[in-house]
This record gives sequence, structure tokens and C-alpha cells, in this order.
Amino acid sequence: MDILISSGLFVLFAFIVLAVFLHFVPIGLWISALAANVHVGIFTLIGMRMRRVPPAKIVMPLIKANKAGLDVNVNQLEAHYLAGGNVDKVVDALIASQRAQIVLPFERSAAIDLAGRDVLEAVQMSVNPKVIETPVVSAVAKNGIELKIKARVTVRANIDRLVGGAGEPTIIARVGEGIVTTVGSSEKHTDVLESPDDISKTVLGKGLDAGTAFEILSIDIADVDVGRNIGAQLQTDQAEADKRIAQAKAEERRAMAVAKEQEMKAYTQEMEAKVVEAQAEVPHAMAKALSEGKLGVMDYFNMMNIKSDTEMRNAISNASAPKHQAVMQNQ
Repeated sequence: MDILISSGLFVLFAFIVLAVFLHFVPIGLWISALAANVHVGIFTLIGMRMRRVPPAKIVMPLIKANKAGLDVNVNQLEAHYLAGGNVDKVVDALIASQRAQIVLPFERSAAIDLAGRDVLEAVQMSVNPKVIETPVVSAVAKNGIELKIKARVTVRANIDRLVGGAGEPTIIARVGEGIVTTVGSSEKHTDVLESPDDISKTVLGKGLDAGTAFEILSIDIADVDVGRNIGAQLQTDQAEADKRIAQAKAEERRAMAVAKEQEMKAYTQEMEAKVVEAQAEVPHAMAKALSEGKLGVMDYFNMMNIKSDTEMRNAISNASAPKHQAVMQNQ
């Protein structure tokens, strides 16, 4: 009985040891590499386990690269994986570039992948150019007519400028700027409608792909629509603004005139009050002059006669004026 228990414990211990051994030593993967004529040492695979690198993510791309005739080794792939790269996609990109006869060293491919770009898509775009459609660009000709233009830009990835080169948003922005500049320099919007290909030629000649990760192959105008008359609208707005300014100035002048009129009325009323006050002082002055002997009685009567004569003359003049006007109208 003790022998059976000892045998069972030994078998269990041996099974555990074998499981741990197979975990750290991927025998199946090592055999697959040998079958594909890829020399990967067993201790190299164990070292990957110790460095927490999944051996399958290194060995399988290595087998793929070896079958494609690429000159890559396990250290390059493992270093790229430890740097955070996608080993499988880099190997696929190298194979695709080799088939397309595009020079792409492993170091450049790894740098493109680590830069955050899809290196396989970049190689595919180098072989099969991509069409980028711009949003509707609004531009105004010199005659004030707005044109709404949509363009299609055919680009090809430039492998040499993928690291550090600008992306698609820069291409779209530059093409839009070129369209606005070209239309803005046109005398009439009809010139653009007659020859929309002039926009493509002008924009393409500006070298818009400088500093980008792409090479512009062609710029095609997909659609041109006539928009608003911006010039007339601006003139209308300017005229309305000028009218409001004139109205404001006229209102200011009117307010100043009203203020001046009120000031003159106040001054007239003040003067009239002073005249009335002075007239009220005349009897007192005359009485004082009579009492002091400075004014004689005959002088007083002569003054009153002159005043009565003046009032009579004014009354006669006011009465004869309407009659004279009536005679003149009858004549």
C-alpha cells in the first residue's frame, strides 16, 4: 500500500515537473521552427519566457520572414516587440514591399511602426494610391460671387517621409488653401466655371506635399456650385452701416439744435424778466425824480404825450397793414 502511494506521488510530481518544463520550454514551437529550417535555440526560447516575451509572437513571424527570403533575425524581432511594436505587421510590410520591389529596410519599417503609423497600410498605399476627398471649400472670386468646390486628391505614401511627415489633414488643409487662393485671384467666377482644371494645375504646381508623408499624384475638381453674391451682400451691409452712421449724426445734430433752442428760450425769458423788472422800476424812479425835483411836471406831461403819440401811430400802422395787403392781392 505504501508502495502504491509512493508511486502515485512520484507520478504526480513528475507530471508537475513536466508541465512546468513544457511551459518554459515550448517544445512544439521549437520543432515547428526546425521543420521550417529556422534555427532558434531552445535556450533562446527559454530566455524569451524569462523576459516575458511570448515565443509564438517572435517565432511565427520569423518563420514567415524566412520563407519569404527576408534577412531578419530573432534578436531584431524580439527587440522590436520589447519596444512596443507590432512584429507581425512589420514582417507583413517587409514581405509586401519586397513583392512590390520597394526598398524598405527592417530598421525603417520598425521606426514607422513605432511612430504610430500603420506600416503595412503605408506599403499598400505606395502600391495602390489612395483618393482623399476634401470637404466643400467656399471661395470668392474678385467679382464677389461665391463658389463651393469639392476636390479629390490622389496621394501615394512616401516611405522615406512617413516618420515625421504630416498626415492627411495637412494635405486637405493645403488643398483647400490653394483652391481659395486660385479662385480669389480670378476676375470672374465664370472663368473658374469655364476651366475648373486651372485650379488643379495651379494647386498642383504649389508643391503642397512638401513635408508630408504623401506624394500628390493628381488633384481633380469633383464639383463646383455657385453660391451667394458675397460682394453685393457686403456692399448692402456697408450701405446699411453708412445709413445708420448718417442717422446717428443727424440725430446728434438735431439734439444739439434742440438744446441750443432751449438755451435761447431760457435766455430770452431771462431777458424778458429783466425788462419787466426794469419797467417796474420806472414809476418808482420817476416818482423819486419828481420828489427830488430832478423831473418837472411839464417834462412828465411831455413824455406822456410822446408815449401816447407813439402808441397811436403804432395802432394806425397795424390797422392799415391788412388793408394794404388786401389791395395788393386785388391788384
